[in-house]
Amino acid sequence: MKIKTRTTTIEKALALPRPKHKNPKRPNMLWRMLIRLLSFFDLRATGFSYTKHHMEKAGKGPCLILMNHSSFIDMEIASTIFFPKPLSIVCTTDGMVGKAWLMRQIGCIPTQKFVSDITLIRDMMVALHQKKSNVLMFPEAGYSLDGTATPLPRRMGVLLKKLNVPVITVKTEGAFLRDPLYNCLQKRKAKVSARVECLFSREEIETHSVEELDRALDEVFTYDHFAAQKEKRVKITEPFRADGLHRILYRCAACSTEGQMEGKGVTLTCHACGKTYEMDEYGSLCAREGETELSHIPAWNAWQRACVRREIEEGSYRLDVPVRLALLVDYHALYMVGEGRLVHDQSGFSLYDERGELIYTQSPIASHSLNADYYWYEIGDVISIGNRNQLFYCFPQEGVSVSKARLAAEELYRLCKPEQK
Repeated sequence: MKIKTRTTTIEKALALPRPKHKNPKRPNMLWRMLIRLLSFFDLRATGFSYTKHHMEKAGKGPCLILMNHSSFIDMEIASTIFFPKPLSIVCTTDGMVGKAWLMRQIGCIPTQKFVSDITLIRDMMVALHQKKSNVLMFPEAGYSLDGTATPLPRRMGVLLKKLNVPVITVKTEGAFLRDPLYNCLQKRKAKVSARVECLFSREEIETHSVEELDRALDEVFTYDHFAAQKEKRVKITEPFRADGLHRILYRCAACSTEGQMEGKGVTLTCHACGKTYEMDEYGSLCAREGETELSHIPAWNAWQRACVRREIEEGSYRLDVPVRLALLVDYHALYMVGEGRLVHDQSGFSLYDERGELIYTQSPIASHSLNADYYWYEIGDVISIGNRNQLFYCFPQEGVSVSKARLAAEELYRLCKPEQK
């Protein structure tokens, strides 16, 4: 999947008018049927099935649907489960580029990823209480990178109380294994299923505290797809299953060198020390020679996180790299505005244009996580920062880990806001 782009200057892009706010639309039955039809073939190929639990608590009115975010198939899963009920879908603004009219017709509510957006709450209220449409939201905002949950924003319970509707959760299994973000958009054979549960009735939301609601959501959105694969003996036999694995595992567990890992075929190799690991059909890693330091991919990533946190605490963490720079200011195109330089350290992000002039800064407490993505719209790995007026998309050179930047952003946020630990 690609995105419409235009080449211009940064001054011209920043001067463009911002899109006017529009209320969400309730998708009509024709659009719902079309999405259901288009989803059928993908889901049939996965043998998709789902179970429902405690749905009597939801009643007949509109609900807030919270779903874990694993792959591109997630929207098809939700549209199938809740058909023929209308869904208003909270989506990122980049998904609207070049097709804003269509996306609004199918019920999309645009918002910036990992950017505070009070207007979004108003739009969700309109969709639920005026349009009488269910609202589908991915509270993690970003796809899971390593098969475990992306941290949820704190005090989600405040939002639940504000919306004042029943809350349904959808938790998928197999969607990540079928199409993990690191694997270069290559689909694998994997059975996909989902557990659908009414987590809170309207009465339960009223009686539970914000902290109790947050704890319940944390429990639902805790998972480990690689651990589940190994436990349930789910085979992924494709010979490209390790392609791109270095996007997650950028630091060698044997020699600690960064930026020299390569995932190709079924192996992960460090070009600094020469150590090679093989990824078996159940998602585990095994060294071809010598000790296997970390066989579980999320455990390896957790070790990388600890290394990043130590760098931050010691004051040695710093990302300072040249980037290709793009701007998103409206829904007409992604504006390619030349070269720049991105710096990330204890003070947050600083972005410079090709003349070396500072054009944007972002505090470490601006967001609990970072929009870091792999092979974004087939352009390249990306780090996105910004605010409600503009989003900057920074494409670093090959070998720079956007995963490390995301880990660092999350750890800096926790260190700056100790109550978020």
